[in-house]
Amino acid sequence: MDSVPLGDFRAFGRFLDGGMFGVGSSSVASLILDGESGELVRAPVKLGKKGGAGAADLRSAMALKSHSEAERRRRERINGHLMTLRRMTPCTDKLDKAGLLAEVINHIKNLKSDAIEISKFCTIPSDTDELRVEVDGEGANNSSFSVKASFCCDDRPELLADLKHTLESLQLKTISAEISSLGGRVKFVFVMTGEGVNNDLERHLFTTSIHQALKSVLDRASCTDFLPNACFSGKRRRISPFESSSSSS
Repeated sequence: MDSVPLGDFRAFGRFLDGGMFGVGSSSVASLILDGESGELVRAPVKLGKKGGAGAADLRSAMALKSHSEAERRRRERINGHLMTLRRMTPCTDKLDKAGLLAEVINHIKNLKSDAIEISKFCTIPSDTDELRVEVDGEGANNSSFSVKASFCCDDRPELLADLKHTLESLQLKTISAEISSLGGRVKFVFVMTGEGVNNDLERHLFTTSIHQALKSVLDRASCTDFLPNACFSGKRRRISPFESSSSSS
C-alpha cells in the first residue's frame, strides 16, 4: 500500500487551521494535488453574485421552458386542425400529414366543381342586383319565340304584385317560372313566349321592351322607399351586357 508523505498531512492541517470551512467565507475551497510540489493546495471556486451568472442562467432556463411550452401548444393546435380535417374528409384515417393535406385539397376542388354544376340547375339569389333578358333557343326562327328573363333583388312586400302587373302589361304567355328566396334576397326566372314576331329586328325590339319593363321593377325594388330597411340601399346592381347593347339601340 502506498504511503502519503507527512508533508501532505501537515499541509492539510494548515488548511484546516486556516479556516477553510469557516463561517462567512466568501469562497468554497476544494483540495487538488499540485503536480510540481506534490502537496495539496486549495482551488477556490467563487460563488455567483446576485444579478450575475446565476440570474442569467435562471433567465435562460425560463426562456427555454417558455419556448418548450409554446412549441407544445403549437403542436397541439396543428394536431387538432389535422383531426378536424380527418373528420371532414372521408377515407383519411391511415394517411400521413402530407397525404391528408393533398386529399383535402382534392376534396375541396371536387366540392367546388359540384357546386358549380348544381348552380346551373338551381335558382339561388346572389348578393348583387342583376337583370338578364335573352331570346331562348327554341323557336327563334319562327313567328312564335321564347324569351328567358331573370333578375335578382331585395325582397319587398309588393314585389310580386308589381311583377305580375308588369308581365300582364307585356301581354306575354308565361311558360315556366322559378322563384327562390334566401336571406332577404329573391330571384325570379321566367320563360315567356310571344307571337306575331317575324324577324330578328322585331325580336330585338320586343326583347328590349321586356328588358326595360323588368328594369323598372328592379329599380323600384332597389329604391329605399320600398325597402323595409334602408341598409340594403347600398347594394350594387349588376346589369347584363345585353342592357348596354339594348340601350344603345
